[in-house]
Amino acid sequence: MLEKIREGSQGIVAKTILVLVIFSFAFAGVSSYLGSSTGVPAAVVNGDEIGANELEQAFQNERSRIEQQLGEMFTALAADETYMNGIKQGVLDRLIADKLIDQAANKLGLRVSDEQIKKSIIEEPAFQTDGQFDNERYLAVLRQLGYQTTSFRNMMRVDMTRRQLLNALVGSEFVLDGEAKQLAQVQGQTRDIRYLVVDSTPFLSSASVSDEEAQNYYDANVSQYMSPEKVSLEYVELNAADMAKNSEASDEEVKTYYDENKAQYQTAEKRLAAHIFVASTDDDSADKAKAEAIEAKLTAGEGFAEVAKTDSDDQLSAQQGGKLDWFEQGVMDPAFDEALFGLQKDQISSIVKSEFGYHIIKLLDLQASQATAFENVKAKIVAQLQEKKALDVFYSLQTKLADTSYEIPDTLNETAQAVNAKVQSTQLFSRDNVPANFNNPEFIKAAFSDEVLASGLNSDVIELAPNHVVVIRMKKHQTAGIMSFADVKAGIAERLKQDKANDGARDKAAEYMAQLKAGNNTLTGASLTTLTKLGRFNQDIDQAITNKAFKIAAPAENSVTIDTAALATGYAVIVVDKVNKAEGINDNLINTLKQRIAPQYSEADYRAVVASLKADAEIEYPVAD
Repeated sequence: MLEKIREGSQGIVAKTILVLVIFSFAFAGVSSYLGSSTGVPAAVVNGDEIGANELEQAFQNERSRIEQQLGEMFTALAADETYMNGIKQGVLDRLIADKLIDQAANKLGLRVSDEQIKKSIIEEPAFQTDGQFDNERYLAVLRQLGYQTTSFRNMMRVDMTRRQLLNALVGSEFVLDGEAKQLAQVQGQTRDIRYLVVDSTPFLSSASVSDEEAQNYYDANVSQYMSPEKVSLEYVELNAADMAKNSEASDEEVKTYYDENKAQYQTAEKRLAAHIFVASTDDDSADKAKAEAIEAKLTAGEGFAEVAKTDSDDQLSAQQGGKLDWFEQGVMDPAFDEALFGLQKDQISSIVKSEFGYHIIKLLDLQASQATAFENVKAKIVAQLQEKKALDVFYSLQTKLADTSYEIPDTLNETAQAVNAKVQSTQLFSRDNVPANFNNPEFIKAAFSDEVLASGLNSDVIELAPNHVVVIRMKKHQTAGIMSFADVKAGIAERLKQDKANDGARDKAAEYMAQLKAGNNTLTGASLTTLTKLGRFNQDIDQAITNKAFKIAAPAENSVTIDTAALATGYAVIVVDKVNKAEGINDNLINTLKQRIAPQYSEADYRAVVASLKADAEIEYPVAD
């Protein structure tokens, strides 16, 4: 939270792991420092409670962080209760880890004095003005964050005490040069290989699957054929856009609207400006004197364009004799704008000062404001009036929709009659194949909610889009279960055929491998592709081939090593001819790898300590009655 405090830990290793802990500490908010919560705690760690309010505050903070990170994608994820419960459990796990670290620090007798806290506050740049501690700024920042001074100091005490233990933990981890060099040698190693791919597609035509084989596969793998929970809904829908299509606007109404709102259909007056510009410097009196000298030249009769070319600091417009562009009122600097729109054509202004410097402005030309012809905007006005009438009706019906569906919650018939609509229905769908017109997170959440499924009641009004709402109720509910053999038989048959085709490709690959091992490099109906210096992270060939090439043992001198690799649709035969040592290993690469490995070591240490503390801890999860 405090950058200066974070900088107290030495080195990138400590900083990396401490960020994780600081974030988890921040998630807890200030609730635990402002008083204990009542009710059933979320967890009890060695007798110390983690309050339900503390968990909820931390969860909401984490939710906001993820929402900010993922944007609109998070809305869809938030509709999945299982996903959100997983997030909440992760937050609780972090709070428990924090509690265990705090208890361990206290057990070790780690303490932070008032003087240390005071020193950290005074040295924190966020509380300084011109490099000096500013008490008023300090209090203002705390107020903005919602802290009292006492609660803030208490929070810092816990944070800094915890950090003493973590500094000792992560600060003791280091990476040897030899470790980093060994990793660089392994990662940078390349291999010279030859390979061929045996595609399984030609074997499909000869593969056949009996009903008995399909049934046996189904019986052995029945857990793969779980049907997701599905629901079919009845619904009443209101959409202002559809209403607008059916609303009417007479010619008289359209003409009246045009006459009453002519200002909306006026093109703005535009003015073509030119200027001679004196850019602002540190010496305003000299700037003004320069502008006055230019004005004197113009008064003496010198041409505006010629003076602009020689004296204007705006080199771009100076080449055009000071000419700028066409401007509507309100676009330019206020002083420039006022002067320009106060001129007559070909008139030159007096000296005008803006925030950029001094200007002398000339009005070269103007385009007067003009009214757009009625016929040119008639269609637009019709659409506006239709939309307005539709919205008036929509808002009235939306109220009836909400009231009626709530007052008569066990049917939608009366609701449909009240809003002059009809009850419609959907086919069965799961969370993963919602009808496109209803693929909305709030709709999905309501469709699978207890209110709709368990209670059988009408839902609340759901907004699908602006001025587009719906109320739903359950028509049919199908719980998650096992799909019948008849429903999945065709898919199983196709899968087994592919497996048999793959087996054929595997057998053919084994034949080729046997020939190669026997020293026969001339293969019937196939040829090897040669690839030198294949890198471990190469993306140009199938990743399965690359992975296998680096798992095959290095060949002895004057020999090769051969193996096969399973692909998505077939098999590959791989010959490793040579293993090449890594190139380009230098001190910069080794130092980079050390910096990359160290945080991984530190994070592993941190997780190991937390796991050890958890193993020895007594953690309870009370459940409310």
